[in-house]
Amino acid sequence: MANGGLRLRSVPRVAVSPRRSRRAFVLLLALAAAVGCVTYQARPLRAPETAARFEARRLDDAGLRRFVEEALGRPVTPWPPPAMGLDVLALAALYYHPDLDVARAQLAAAEAAAVTAGQRANPGLQATPEWVSNAPEGVRPWVLSVTLDVLLTTAGKRAIRIAEAHHLSEAARLRLGDEVWRVRARLRTRLVDLWQARQAEAVLRRQDAAARERVRLLEARLAHGEVARLEVTLGRRQSEQVALALAEARERSATALVQMADAIGVSAPALAGQAISFDFTGILPAEDELATVQVRGEALQNRPDILASLAEYAASEAALRLEVARQYPDLILGPGYTFDKGDNQWALGLALSLPLMNRNQGPIAEAEAHRREAAARFIALQARVIAEVDGALASYRGALAALATARTLLAAGDTALAAADTRFAAGETDRLGVLDAEIERGSDALAQLGAEGATQRALGRVEDAVRRPLAPATPLPPLTTAPPRSEKEGT
Repeated sequence: MANGGLRLRSVPRVAVSPRRSRRAFVLLLALAAAVGCVTYQARPLRAPETAARFEARRLDDAGLRRFVEEALGRPVTPWPPPAMGLDVLALAALYYHPDLDVARAQLAAAEAAAVTAGQRANPGLQATPEWVSNAPEGVRPWVLSVTLDVLLTTAGKRAIRIAEAHHLSEAARLRLGDEVWRVRARLRTRLVDLWQARQAEAVLRRQDAAARERVRLLEARLAHGEVARLEVTLGRRQSEQVALALAEARERSATALVQMADAIGVSAPALAGQAISFDFTGILPAEDELATVQVRGEALQNRPDILASLAEYAASEAALRLEVARQYPDLILGPGYTFDKGDNQWALGLALSLPLMNRNQGPIAEAEAHRREAAARFIALQARVIAEVDGALASYRGALAALATARTLLAAGDTALAAADTRFAAGETDRLGVLDAEIERGSDALAQLGAEGATQRALGRVEDAVRRPLAPATPLPPLTTAPPRSEKEGT
């Protein structure tokens, strides 16, 4: 019974057997104790064990295969595939990446909070035994008072709490969807980095061989007095610059492989020997396929972070409704029984808090402020999304134009190299002319490769703006539960 509450009590006398009353009281206590059937289970976290499980992750895992086949809707044979492309690697990232485990745990907590919001308050039981030392002769010296407090919520507070919790649960589910996209987008970026580094390495190896041969020919001519030493020195400098660029490309390639493993959620050794397909880099939507209004509308209507922000605003409105409803006090119904020295007495009490000192103005003002904050966050997110879409499309248009120019330069370099080969075959020029054209053509190829990488990254920003794959347009599976990992992997 709440202290200081208003209590109404009537005490009719009823003849009830004391022994029967005590039995009923003991039975009630036993039933209350039996309700707590959930037991605590310890799950200690040990860093060496979790690190070992992480290191044990592999792309040939049977659970990963089942997950991929279920997502693709078809069997994948052989397993693992000879070369894994963006689609399979993205599913591997959704299977393994720890960021999704965090988002799933947050969703589970939000769903559990919804269960908590729907629970009704347990009644309170209070028993007060007393022994009277100066009881008259022949009167039992015991007094036993038992009171049961039952909370009765008013003004629809329970329904409002349930609505608020469901909005927050929906927001957590959408945040999980947004995290799914972030994992896929991060993997795509790392794949572009790895592809560009490996392509650059291949171009630079060819350029390095040409530069070394050119130095060898110049040194031979220097020995016969046919060229100046300065020309040999410049040739060596050019060869060293190409060798340095090749070493940097190899370092970028190794770093990109490690970063790609991190984007998947595995260790770098798990990718050892695994061939990777970069077919997606050959897909570039035309500029007219990405209309600004269409892309912007899709982003503003379907992005999970936009929808999650709306759900959070709805939750803030429910929170405000709850604080307004709390102006009206809940009722506590308190039936009671007293065994007073052989007499049986029954009582019915009613308690409530009197709103004399405040009318919940402070919490209401806080809830109103939180609602304004949620609205401001949503409007700011909308503005940021619009700017993100417009900026991504402008970047993509500029990247396509730069790529077209780079392709024209490379085509001119190919023509110059072919002409040099023709003149060399006809005896109209020497080998140095061919090597010069080869080295120059390598520079053009690197420029085009840089433009292709920039275009792919710009396309990735457009995809990120709409939270949807565009090239290839492969939808991502919904993930609301943990994937079926093996027992040794854990969750």
